[in-house]
Amino acid sequence: MALEFESADTPRIGDETGLERRKAPGAVHVRGETADVSPGIGGVTPNHQVGEKAREGHPVVFVLDKHGTPLQPTSPARARRLLHQGRAVVSRHTPFVIRLKDRAAGQSQINGVELGLDPGSKHTGIAVFTARDGERRGLYAVELAHRGSAIRDKLTARAAYRRRRRTSNLRHRAPRFSNRARPKGWLAPSLRHRVDTTMSWTTRLARWAPVRTVHVERNVFDTHAMSHGGPLEGAEYQHGTLHGTEVREYLLAKWDRACAYCGITGVPLNIDHIHPRSRGGSDRISNLCTACIPCNEKKSNQPVEEFLKESSRQLARILAQAKAPLRDTAAVNATRWALWRALDAVFPSVRTASGGRTKWNRQRTATPKTHTLDALCVGYLNAVTRTPTHILAVAATGRGTYARTRTDKYGFPRLRLPRQKQFFGYQTGDLARAVVPTGKKTGTHTGRIAVRATGRFNIKTAHGLIQGIGHKHFRLLQRADGYAYTTRPEGPTVAI
Repeated sequence: MALEFESADTPRIGDETGLERRKAPGAVHVRGETADVSPGIGGVTPNHQVGEKAREGHPVVFVLDKHGTPLQPTSPARARRLLHQGRAVVSRHTPFVIRLKDRAAGQSQINGVELGLDPGSKHTGIAVFTARDGERRGLYAVELAHRGSAIRDKLTARAAYRRRRRTSNLRHRAPRFSNRARPKGWLAPSLRHRVDTTMSWTTRLARWAPVRTVHVERNVFDTHAMSHGGPLEGAEYQHGTLHGTEVREYLLAKWDRACAYCGITGVPLNIDHIHPRSRGGSDRISNLCTACIPCNEKKSNQPVEEFLKESSRQLARILAQAKAPLRDTAAVNATRWALWRALDAVFPSVRTASGGRTKWNRQRTATPKTHTLDALCVGYLNAVTRTPTHILAVAATGRGTYARTRTDKYGFPRLRLPRQKQFFGYQTGDLARAVVPTGKKTGTHTGRIAVRATGRFNIKTAHGLIQGIGHKHFRLLQRADGYAYTTRPEGPTVAI
């Protein structure tokens, strides 16, 4: 069987991306993937058929009792009514949390919620949902953006500064050998950051909602299987629906869900050998790419050098991208066990699943591909009956720096910063609202602020950056906690 006609979007051959070019009955095309709506896969739930699009709803509001114990989340309308009646007060602005003044946990019915985690190298999706008889109702969604790449760059710069000092004609510094040992389970700071921020947000959500179970995707891609071409050989094509999904999903992510040869997106894609098997090409992941049906058939069994002899620049790009390291995959694989152990130590029930099952669930339920919807589809499920219309996008920004200087490219100080971080009761990163009555900046502006010793602060809102607002116009909403918050509609994401 020729690998060139294996579909990268769906494990079935011949439905949408095979030789006959016929579309599978009932298939829905979503970002280059094919959703299987066949009722024979996964069964039919009493109120929701597999493949039926889930209805959308507003994100819920988290509720605490008068002692701070989490209760069952409620709707925004009911939260407004409780606040208007004076029965509740605002406990936190983002995410929005209210605290009841007249009720304890013992007087309330608490069914509990579950968390779904889709860990990634650059982003982690977190979904809060309720589950009953295999049906999941999405209540709240958080997309957490990591700053691992920034940490790596800063550590690289620091190493360069130290290397220069060691080789320069400076005063003698005694060698240090006592701090070279690494403890068991050590992770690089850029990788440890991914585990710490994910754990920080799962424990936060557990303080605001009664979390009973956590579902985590423990392995997105099987690097060993991909490197040796195991899932795509010989009789292995006859395996079940989940077989080989990790390879296909990795290729779609690596080639940006586009044809490697013409760059077209939004069409069915095949898996193609860059160097054909008939001419000695292997099934290793570095020899595979995604190709649309016309390019796949036009290339046939030609070597890529012959197929692209008229476009040397495109040939060089494909060969370079094919040899790109599995950096993001390695980051996810390096942290998956540490994250699972950390979750298992905190939560009473932690269930794991593979990335292949997540994609399979997403196709069966006709769910678009996003980080947060992937988190909603982790593990065993029959149907998704509700998804939030908006998600909370959280970006890790850090809590500032201990350094009181800024350096030039050689590592020498070029300017000095004030020793204090707080001015006029505010500090950089605080969430505040500025009400400006007159002038060019008239209006109400809400966002993160950057303080200045002069008292003229900058504020970054969802509409852009506004500079030079007097501190007397600001009202504090929430203290800086190392994260930046924005709310946006649920939509497709690119980075893994």
